[in-house]
Amino acid sequence: MTTLTTKTPSLWPAAHEADARRSRSRQRQLGASDTVCERRAAYILDESEPTDDSDKRAAILGTYLHEGLLTAAKREYGWLIETAVGDDLIRGHIDAVHLDAATARRLPKRLRPKQPADVVTVEDVKTKSLFVWDRVVRYGATEAEIRQVYLYAGLLRSVGFEDRWGQRPLSRLGPIDVQRIRFRFVCRDNGEEHIQEFAYDEAEAQRARWWVELVRSYEHPEQAERDFDGPGLDAICDYCVFRTRCWGHGVRPGAPVQTILIHDDADRAQALAEYVHGHELETQGKKFKRLARAKLDASAPGVYGDNELKWQGGRDVTDEEVDRAAVINRFRELGVDLPTEPDLDRAVALLQEAGIAVPMRTVRRTTARSIKVSPARTGTT
Repeated sequence: MTTLTTKTPSLWPAAHEADARRSRSRQRQLGASDTVCERRAAYILDESEPTDDSDKRAAILGTYLHEGLLTAAKREYGWLIETAVGDDLIRGHIDAVHLDAATARRLPKRLRPKQPADVVTVEDVKTKSLFVWDRVVRYGATEAEIRQVYLYAGLLRSVGFEDRWGQRPLSRLGPIDVQRIRFRFVCRDNGEEHIQEFAYDEAEAQRARWWVELVRSYEHPEQAERDFDGPGLDAICDYCVFRTRCWGHGVRPGAPVQTILIHDDADRAQALAEYVHGHELETQGKKFKRLARAKLDASAPGVYGDNELKWQGGRDVTDEEVDRAAVINRFRELGVDLPTEPDLDRAVALLQEAGIAVPMRTVRRTTARSIKVSPARTGTT
Protein backbone atom coordinates (compact mmCIF):
# COMPACT_ATOMS: atom_id res chain seq x y z
CA MET A 1 0.00 0.00 0.00
CA THR A 2 1.30 3.46 -0.93
CA THR A 3 1.00 6.27 1.60
CA LEU A 4 0.29 9.68 0.10
CA THR A 5 2.66 12.35 1.34
CA THR A 6 0.95 15.24 -0.44
CA LYS A 7 -2.62 16.42 -0.18
CA THR A 8 -4.64 15.33 -3.21
CA PRO A 9 -7.57 17.59 -4.13
CA SER A 10 -11.04 16.13 -4.54
CA LEU A 11 -12.50 15.97 -8.04
CA TRP A 12 -15.90 17.16 -6.86
CA PRO A 13 -15.19 20.90 -6.50
CA ALA A 14 -14.04 20.88 -10.14
CA ALA A 15 -17.13 18.93 -11.20
CA HIS A 16 -19.45 21.33 -9.35
CA GLU A 17 -17.73 24.37 -10.88
CA ALA A 18 -17.99 22.90 -14.37
CA ASP A 19 -21.65 22.09 -13.80
CA ALA A 20 -22.35 25.65 -12.63
CA ARG A 21 -20.93 26.99 -15.91
CA ARG A 22 -23.26 24.92 -18.05
CA SER A 23 -25.66 27.02 -20.09
CA ARG A 24 -28.63 25.33 -18.44
CA SER A 25 -27.33 26.21 -14.99
CA ARG A 26 -27.02 29.89 -15.95
CA GLN A 27 -30.09 30.46 -18.09
CA ARG A 28 -32.91 32.61 -16.71
CA GLN A 29 -35.58 31.70 -19.24
CA LEU A 30 -37.77 28.85 -18.07
CA GLY A 31 -36.64 25.50 -19.43
CA ALA A 32 -38.83 22.45 -19.80
CA SER A 33 -36.69 20.63 -17.25
CA ASP A 34 -37.59 23.34 -14.70
CA THR A 35 -41.28 22.44 -14.78
CA VAL A 36 -41.05 19.78 -12.09
CA CYS A 37 -42.69 22.10 -9.51
CA GLU A 38 -44.89 25.20 -9.83
CA ARG A 39 -43.17 27.12 -7.03
CA ARG A 40 -39.68 26.33 -8.32
CA ALA A 41 -40.62 27.42 -11.85
CA ALA A 42 -42.08 30.65 -10.45
CA TYR A 43 -38.83 31.44 -8.63
CA ILE A 44 -36.87 30.94 -11.85
CA LEU A 45 -39.20 33.21 -13.83
CA ASP A 46 -38.93 35.81 -11.06
CA GLU A 47 -35.12 35.55 -11.34
CA SER A 48 -34.96 34.86 -7.60
CA GLU A 49 -31.51 34.25 -6.18
CA PRO A 50 -30.98 30.70 -4.90
CA THR A 51 -30.96 30.41 -1.11
CA ASP A 52 -29.36 26.99 -0.80
CA ASP A 53 -26.46 24.96 -2.09
CA SER A 54 -27.02 21.28 -2.57
CA ASP A 55 -24.85 18.24 -3.07
CA LYS A 56 -25.12 17.58 -6.80
CA ARG A 57 -22.80 14.61 -7.03
CA ALA A 58 -25.52 12.11 -7.93
CA ALA A 59 -27.01 14.53 -10.46
CA ILE A 60 -23.59 15.23 -12.00
CA LEU A 61 -22.86 11.52 -12.35
CA GLY A 62 -26.27 11.11 -13.97
CA THR A 63 -25.46 13.93 -16.38
CA TYR A 64 -22.14 12.35 -17.38
CA LEU A 65 -23.81 8.98 -17.95
CA HIS A 66 -26.64 10.63 -19.88
CA GLU A 67 -24.23 12.52 -22.14
CA GLY A 68 -22.08 9.46 -22.73
CA LEU A 69 -25.03 7.29 -23.75
CA LEU A 70 -26.44 9.91 -26.12
CA THR A 71 -23.04 10.60 -27.68
CA ALA A 72 -22.55 6.88 -28.30
CA ALA A 73 -26.02 6.64 -29.87
CA LYS A 74 -25.22 9.56 -32.17
CA ARG A 75 -21.94 8.00 -33.26
CA GLU A 76 -23.25 4.47 -33.76
CA TYR A 77 -26.86 5.04 -34.85
CA GLY A 78 -26.84 8.56 -36.25
CA TRP A 79 -29.35 9.82 -33.68
CA LEU A 80 -30.24 13.51 -33.58
CA ILE A 81 -29.39 14.38 -29.98
CA GLU A 82 -29.60 17.45 -27.75
CA THR A 83 -31.47 19.51 -30.34
CA ALA A 84 -32.82 22.89 -29.21
CA VAL A 85 -36.45 23.96 -29.38
CA GLY A 86 -38.08 27.09 -28.02
CA ASP A 87 -40.50 29.97 -28.35
CA ASP A 88 -41.39 33.02 -26.26
CA LEU A 89 -42.94 30.79 -23.57
CA ILE A 90 -40.35 28.09 -22.97
CA ARG A 91 -37.19 26.52 -24.33
CA GLY A 92 -35.34 23.25 -23.94
CA HIS A 93 -33.21 20.52 -25.44
CA ILE A 94 -34.65 17.25 -26.71
CA ASP A 95 -32.55 14.21 -25.87
CA ALA A 96 -33.27 12.44 -29.16
CA VAL A 97 -35.52 12.94 -32.17
CA HIS A 98 -36.04 9.93 -34.43
CA LEU A 99 -37.17 11.05 -37.88
CA ASP A 100 -39.15 8.96 -40.32
CA ALA A 101 -37.71 8.23 -43.76
CA ALA A 102 -39.64 10.99 -45.56
CA THR A 103 -38.49 13.69 -43.14
CA ALA A 104 -34.92 12.38 -42.94
CA ARG A 105 -34.53 12.61 -46.74
CA ARG A 106 -34.96 16.38 -46.48
CA LEU A 107 -31.74 16.64 -44.47
CA PRO A 108 -28.09 16.47 -45.54
CA LYS A 109 -26.78 12.90 -45.43
CA ARG A 110 -24.57 13.67 -42.41
CA LEU A 111 -27.70 14.36 -40.33
CA ARG A 112 -29.73 11.37 -41.44
CA PRO A 113 -30.19 8.42 -39.07
CA LYS A 114 -28.77 5.06 -40.11
CA GLN A 115 -32.21 3.54 -39.54
CA PRO A 116 -35.22 5.89 -39.89
CA ALA A 117 -38.15 5.46 -37.51
CA ASP A 118 -41.56 4.32 -38.72
CA VAL A 119 -43.03 7.57 -37.30
CA VAL A 120 -41.37 10.68 -35.88
CA THR A 121 -40.56 9.95 -32.24
CA VAL A 122 -39.40 12.23 -29.44
CA GLU A 123 -37.30 10.31 -26.91
CA ASP A 124 -36.36 11.35 -23.39
CA VAL A 125 -33.57 9.41 -21.66
CA LYS A 126 -33.75 9.23 -17.88
CA THR A 127 -31.14 7.70 -15.58
CA LYS A 128 -32.53 6.27 -12.35
CA SER A 129 -31.10 4.61 -9.26
CA LEU A 130 -31.82 1.02 -8.28
CA PHE A 131 -33.65 2.40 -5.24
CA VAL A 132 -36.55 3.62 -7.42
CA TRP A 133 -36.20 1.14 -10.28
CA ASP A 134 -39.18 -1.07 -9.43
CA ARG A 135 -41.41 2.01 -9.28
CA VAL A 136 -40.11 3.14 -12.67
CA VAL A 137 -40.79 -0.25 -14.26
CA ARG A 138 -44.24 -0.50 -12.71
CA TYR A 139 -45.52 3.05 -13.19
CA GLY A 140 -43.28 4.63 -15.83
CA ALA A 141 -42.68 8.36 -16.15
CA THR A 142 -43.92 10.77 -13.50
CA GLU A 143 -46.46 13.49 -14.21
CA ALA A 144 -43.67 16.09 -14.27
CA GLU A 145 -41.56 14.02 -16.68
CA ILE A 146 -44.52 13.58 -19.01
CA ARG A 147 -45.23 17.31 -18.88
CA GLN A 148 -41.60 18.04 -19.73
CA VAL A 149 -41.48 15.79 -22.80
CA TYR A 150 -44.82 17.12 -24.08
CA LEU A 151 -43.46 20.65 -23.90
CA TYR A 152 -40.57 19.54 -26.13
CA ALA A 153 -42.77 17.61 -28.52
CA GLY A 154 -45.36 20.39 -28.69
CA LEU A 155 -42.69 22.91 -29.66
CA LEU A 156 -41.39 20.57 -32.33
CA ARG A 157 -44.88 20.17 -33.79
CA SER A 158 -45.73 23.88 -33.67
CA VAL A 159 -42.49 25.66 -34.63
CA GLY A 160 -39.90 22.97 -35.34
CA PHE A 161 -36.25 23.04 -34.34
CA GLU A 162 -34.84 26.33 -33.08
CA ASP A 163 -33.01 28.41 -35.71
CA ARG A 164 -29.54 28.57 -34.21
CA TRP A 165 -25.94 27.82 -35.11
CA GLY A 166 -25.28 24.10 -35.51
CA GLN A 167 -28.83 23.13 -36.45
CA ARG A 168 -29.80 25.42 -39.32
CA PRO A 169 -30.67 22.48 -41.62
CA LEU A 170 -32.97 21.15 -38.92
CA SER A 171 -34.74 24.47 -38.45
CA ARG A 172 -35.47 24.64 -42.20
CA LEU A 173 -37.63 21.54 -41.84
CA GLY A 174 -40.29 23.66 -40.14
CA PRO A 175 -42.90 22.04 -37.86
CA ILE A 176 -42.35 18.30 -37.39
CA ASP A 177 -45.26 15.86 -37.24
CA VAL A 178 -44.40 14.09 -33.98
CA GLN A 179 -46.45 10.91 -33.60
CA ARG A 180 -44.84 9.05 -30.72
CA ILE A 181 -43.36 9.75 -27.28
CA ARG A 182 -40.71 7.44 -25.85
CA PHE A 183 -39.09 7.31 -22.44
CA ARG A 184 -35.91 5.28 -22.10
CA PHE A 185 -35.02 4.64 -18.47
CA VAL A 186 -31.50 3.45 -17.65
CA CYS A 187 -30.58 2.12 -14.21
CA ARG A 188 -27.40 3.82 -13.00
CA ASP A 189 -26.46 0.83 -10.83
CA ASN A 190 -26.73 -2.13 -13.21
CA GLY A 191 -27.38 -0.69 -16.68
CA GLU A 192 -30.84 -2.22 -17.07
CA GLU A 193 -33.07 -0.46 -19.62
CA HIS A 194 -36.83 0.01 -19.59
CA ILE A 195 -38.82 1.51 -22.47
CA GLN A 196 -42.16 3.29 -22.18
CA GLU A 197 -43.90 4.41 -25.39
CA PHE A 198 -47.24 5.99 -26.21
CA ALA A 199 -48.85 7.92 -29.03
CA TYR A 200 -48.56 11.71 -29.06
CA ASP A 201 -51.64 13.36 -27.51
CA GLU A 202 -52.29 16.99 -28.47
CA ALA A 203 -54.50 17.47 -25.40
CA GLU A 204 -51.56 16.55 -23.14
CA ALA A 205 -49.33 19.00 -25.00
CA GLN A 206 -51.89 21.78 -24.52
CA ARG A 207 -52.21 20.89 -20.85
CA ALA A 208 -48.44 21.17 -20.44
CA ARG A 209 -48.40 24.64 -22.03
CA TRP A 210 -51.34 25.70 -19.88
CA TRP A 211 -49.29 24.71 -16.81
CA VAL A 212 -46.46 27.02 -17.89
CA GLU A 213 -48.88 29.85 -18.72
CA LEU A 214 -50.43 29.50 -15.26
CA VAL A 215 -47.03 29.81 -13.57
CA ARG A 216 -46.21 32.87 -15.68
CA SER A 217 -49.48 34.50 -14.63
CA TYR A 218 -48.57 34.66 -10.93
CA GLU A 219 -47.70 38.11 -9.65
CA HIS A 220 -45.50 36.71 -6.89
CA PRO A 221 -43.71 33.31 -6.76
CA GLU A 222 -45.33 32.44 -3.42
CA GLN A 223 -48.70 32.34 -5.18
CA ALA A 224 -47.56 29.19 -6.97
CA GLU A 225 -48.37 25.80 -5.48
CA ARG A 226 -45.81 23.63 -3.78
CA ASP A 227 -46.05 20.38 -5.74
CA PHE A 228 -44.12 18.31 -3.20
CA ASP A 229 -44.29 17.67 0.54
CA GLY A 230 -41.11 19.51 1.49
CA PRO A 231 -37.61 18.82 2.87
CA GLY A 232 -37.31 15.57 4.77
CA LEU A 233 -40.25 14.05 2.89
CA ASP A 234 -39.38 14.59 -0.78
CA ALA A 235 -35.86 14.34 -2.21
CA ILE A 236 -36.66 16.99 -4.83
CA CYS A 237 -37.19 19.48 -2.02
CA ASP A 238 -34.07 18.30 -0.16
CA TYR A 239 -31.90 19.26 -3.15
CA CYS A 240 -33.79 22.34 -4.33
CA VAL A 241 -31.76 25.56 -4.46
CA PHE A 242 -34.85 27.50 -3.31
CA ARG A 243 -35.51 25.23 -0.33
CA THR A 244 -35.22 27.89 2.38
CA ARG A 245 -37.01 30.56 0.34
CA CYS A 246 -39.90 28.17 -0.25
CA TRP A 247 -40.23 26.51 3.16
CA GLY A 248 -38.31 28.64 5.63
CA HIS A 249 -37.84 26.99 9.03
CA GLY A 250 -40.06 25.06 11.43
CA VAL A 251 -42.12 26.90 14.04
CA ARG A 252 -39.49 26.00 16.64
CA PRO A 253 -35.88 24.78 16.50
CA GLY A 254 -35.72 21.16 15.43
CA ALA A 255 -39.33 21.04 14.25
CA PRO A 256 -40.10 19.87 10.69
CA VAL A 257 -40.58 22.72 8.23
CA GLN A 258 -44.04 21.34 7.47
CA THR A 259 -45.17 22.82 10.80
CA ILE A 260 -45.50 26.17 9.00
CA LEU A 261 -48.54 24.75 7.19
CA ILE A 262 -50.58 24.80 10.42
CA HIS A 263 -52.12 28.21 11.10
CA ASP A 264 -55.21 27.51 13.21
CA ASP A 265 -57.35 24.78 14.71
CA ALA A 266 -59.07 24.18 11.37
CA ASP A 267 -55.69 23.24 9.88
CA ARG A 268 -55.05 20.91 12.81
CA ALA A 269 -58.43 19.27 12.35
CA GLN A 270 -57.71 18.77 8.64
CA ALA A 271 -54.26 17.30 9.33
CA LEU A 272 -55.73 14.91 11.91
CA ALA A 273 -58.41 13.81 9.45
CA GLU A 274 -55.70 13.17 6.83
CA TYR A 275 -53.71 11.17 9.39
CA VAL A 276 -56.73 9.02 10.27
CA HIS A 277 -57.49 8.49 6.58
CA GLY A 278 -53.88 7.47 5.94
CA HIS A 279 -54.01 5.06 8.88
CA GLU A 280 -57.19 3.48 7.52
CA LEU A 281 -55.59 3.04 4.09
CA GLU A 282 -52.48 1.54 5.68
CA THR A 283 -54.55 -0.88 7.77
CA GLN A 284 -56.62 -1.94 4.77
CA GLY A 285 -53.47 -2.31 2.67
CA LYS A 286 -51.86 -4.58 5.26
CA LYS A 287 -55.04 -6.67 5.35
CA PHE A 288 -54.97 -7.07 1.56
CA LYS A 289 -51.30 -8.04 1.64
CA ARG A 290 -51.74 -10.60 4.45
CA LEU A 291 -54.54 -12.36 2.56
CA ALA A 292 -52.64 -12.32 -0.75
CA ARG A 293 -49.49 -13.60 0.99
CA ALA A 294 -51.41 -16.50 2.53
CA LYS A 295 -53.00 -17.44 -0.80
CA LEU A 296 -49.62 -17.43 -2.57
CA ASP A 297 -47.73 -19.45 0.04
CA ALA A 298 -47.72 -22.67 -2.02
CA SER A 299 -47.13 -20.97 -5.38
CA ALA A 300 -43.91 -21.46 -7.31
CA PRO A 301 -41.76 -18.46 -8.26
CA GLY A 302 -42.49 -17.06 -11.69
CA VAL A 303 -44.14 -14.34 -13.75
CA TYR A 304 -47.90 -14.13 -13.36
CA GLY A 305 -49.58 -11.38 -15.34
CA ASP A 306 -47.91 -8.03 -14.69
CA ASN A 307 -45.91 -9.19 -11.66
CA GLU A 308 -43.09 -11.55 -10.83
CA LEU A 309 -43.22 -13.70 -7.70
CA LYS A 310 -40.02 -14.52 -5.83
CA TRP A 311 -39.39 -16.16 -2.48
CA GLN A 312 -36.58 -15.24 -0.14
CA GLY A 313 -35.38 -17.26 2.85
CA GLY A 314 -37.08 -20.50 3.85
CA ARG A 315 -33.76 -22.37 3.67
CA ASP A 316 -32.55 -25.08 6.05
CA VAL A 317 -29.31 -23.94 7.67
CA THR A 318 -26.93 -25.45 10.20
CA ASP A 319 -25.96 -23.38 13.21
CA GLU A 320 -24.41 -23.83 16.65
CA GLU A 321 -25.90 -22.92 20.00
CA VAL A 322 -24.95 -23.48 23.62
CA ASP A 323 -25.93 -26.97 24.81
CA ARG A 324 -27.93 -26.10 27.93
CA ALA A 325 -28.04 -29.63 29.35
CA ALA A 326 -24.31 -30.16 28.78
CA VAL A 327 -23.48 -26.87 30.55
CA ILE A 328 -25.48 -27.94 33.60
CA ASN A 329 -23.78 -31.34 33.60
CA ARG A 330 -20.36 -29.67 33.31
CA PHE A 331 -21.07 -27.61 36.46
CA ARG A 332 -22.17 -30.73 38.31
CA GLU A 333 -18.98 -32.54 37.22
CA LEU A 334 -16.97 -29.63 38.61
CA GLY A 335 -18.91 -29.72 41.87
CA VAL A 336 -20.17 -26.18 41.44
CA ASP A 337 -23.65 -25.38 42.73
CA LEU A 338 -26.24 -23.95 40.34
CA PRO A 339 -29.42 -22.05 41.29
CA THR A 340 -32.71 -23.91 41.12
CA GLU A 341 -33.41 -22.00 37.89
CA PRO A 342 -30.02 -22.04 36.15
CA ASP A 343 -28.93 -18.73 34.62
CA LEU A 344 -27.50 -19.96 31.32
CA ASP A 345 -25.83 -16.68 30.37
CA ARG A 346 -24.13 -16.44 33.76
CA ALA A 347 -23.09 -20.08 33.61
CA VAL A 348 -21.51 -19.58 30.17
CA ALA A 349 -19.70 -16.49 31.44
CA LEU A 350 -18.28 -18.40 34.42
CA LEU A 351 -16.99 -21.20 32.18
CA GLN A 352 -15.35 -18.68 29.87
CA GLU A 353 -13.74 -16.84 32.82
CA ALA A 354 -12.36 -20.15 34.06
CA GLY A 355 -10.99 -21.00 30.62
CA ILE A 356 -13.23 -24.04 30.27
CA ALA A 357 -14.69 -24.83 26.84
CA VAL A 358 -18.40 -24.10 26.63
CA PRO A 359 -20.32 -27.17 25.39
CA MET A 360 -22.01 -26.47 22.06
CA ARG A 361 -24.40 -28.45 19.90
CA THR A 362 -25.33 -28.36 16.23
CA VAL A 363 -28.92 -27.42 15.46
CA ARG A 364 -30.88 -27.13 12.26
CA ARG A 365 -33.38 -24.37 11.65
CA THR A 366 -35.32 -22.88 8.77
CA THR A 367 -34.85 -19.21 7.94
CA ALA A 368 -37.90 -16.99 7.73
CA ARG A 369 -39.58 -17.14 4.33
CA SER A 370 -40.56 -13.80 2.84
CA ILE A 371 -42.33 -12.83 -0.34
CA LYS A 372 -40.97 -10.43 -2.94
CA VAL A 373 -43.22 -9.05 -5.66
CA SER A 374 -41.72 -6.95 -8.46
CA PRO A 375 -42.94 -5.79 -11.87
CA ALA A 376 -42.61 -8.39 -14.59
CA ARG A 377 -39.74 -7.45 -16.91
CA THR A 378 -40.81 -7.24 -20.53
CA GLY A 379 -37.39 -6.30 -21.95
CA THR A 380 -36.52 -3.46 -24.34
CA THR A 381 -37.27 -2.89 -27.99
